[in-house]
Amino acid sequence: MSAMFCDQCEQTFRGTGCVEQGVCGKSPNMESLQKILLYGLKGMAAYKHHARRLGKTDPVVEEFFEEALFATVTNVNFDLESLLDLVMKCGQTNLRTMQLLNDGHVEVMGKPAPVEITEGIQEGPGILVTGHDMVDLRDLLDQTAGKGVNVYTHGEMMPAHMYPNLRKDPHLKGHYGDAWQKQLREFEEFGGPIVATTNCVQIPRPNNTYLDRFYTMRVTAVPGATIIPGNDFSPVIKRALEIGPLKPTKLKKSTIGFHQTVLLGLADKIVEAVKAGRIKRFLVIGGCDGAEPGRNYFFDYATNAPKDTVILTLGCGKFRIRNFDYGTIDLGGGVVVPRLLDMGQCNDAYGAIQVALALSKAFNCGVNDLPLTLVISWFEQKAVAVLLTLLSLGVKGIKLGPALPAFVTPDVLKILQGKFDLQPIGQDGRKDVAQTMGIA
Repeated sequence: MSAMFCDQCEQTFRGTGCVEQGVCGKSPNMESLQKILLYGLKGMAAYKHHARRLGKTDPVVEEFFEEALFATVTNVNFDLESLLDLVMKCGQTNLRTMQLLNDGHVEVMGKPAPVEITEGIQEGPGILVTGHDMVDLRDLLDQTAGKGVNVYTHGEMMPAHMYPNLRKDPHLKGHYGDAWQKQLREFEEFGGPIVATTNCVQIPRPNNTYLDRFYTMRVTAVPGATIIPGNDFSPVIKRALEIGPLKPTKLKKSTIGFHQTVLLGLADKIVEAVKAGRIKRFLVIGGCDGAEPGRNYFFDYATNAPKDTVILTLGCGKFRIRNFDYGTIDLGGGVVVPRLLDMGQCNDAYGAIQVALALSKAFNCGVNDLPLTLVISWFEQKAVAVLLTLLSLGVKGIKLGPALPAFVTPDVLKILQGKFDLQPIGQDGRKDVAQTMGIA
């Protein structure tokens, strides 16, 4: 009889594995919850890393990391309920972590405000910054000052423009590009050096020619690219000047920067607009974008939402829905805002939560009683961390897609659906938004 190796407890057995023999007590459902916990921790680690670079740490977060990782060690936890409790605690701790990051951004980069940005490549040499790390962008702006080099944001760096301590630099020219999955073509066409500060980086294909102008930071790396030592961007600046002026593209304007502080400042107007019937529902449509089929659902859902709805978006999922004219909505008292409100990066889900909590307080009801629907696209670990945060707060009826995570077993899914009414998105966004609004 051949030997079988159990990757859970690293023991070798003859015939059946250790689960069947009752040695380690693992089960598919236990594995599923452990994977949910580990993915949540990975996502939270990214937010924690950014917060630490902004000078924000919390011993409670540090302690939970140790506790949660320890719980996934061999022969520690065989109890489904206590492991589920840890999964929920991961969501609660991620909320605390996202608050640290939010506070760090505001304290270091300044109080956010809506701003009109220019999208496209302008005259002169340029550097493109992708990823999520605002500290890297700040350092690059400091080092390029007076050098005649333009700096552009890409992807999830777009929200940088809402911070006054970043947009004060005149050589932060604007934004270029779309969501992460389009970067192979966009990096090729940009023509200048690219700096990848964090995750959401693709491995260049053999036909891509930008590797000699592709730079990464810290643990972010792809074969053939150059890793920047420390925060010294002089090689990137030198390369930009060697390449010279980039080929300009068609330019367009867009408005971003509806950070939670902005929306909370309009809370009385928003409440008034709801009571007056000018706003019938809030739709949170965002998260992680991707290339697989089914993601056009989110565009169909958003673009077919009635004109008396307000759409809050964040993360790179916003790129799926933002290239459409949604018009504006009158809050009353001469205050008019876009119907599509870009709240920022994926970690700014903290802000969306704070807005929801403020509205529930204003209307003296629970979050689940608000005229609020969450339609979330997911792809990677940070989206799992944010989802766990929403569930830990008791938010129900979240629509998730384009497919539910493969590591969630049917039994665990049944638990989540029973507790939180977690729902997969449908096949037809147009039909589903009509059903949401009661006009199907």
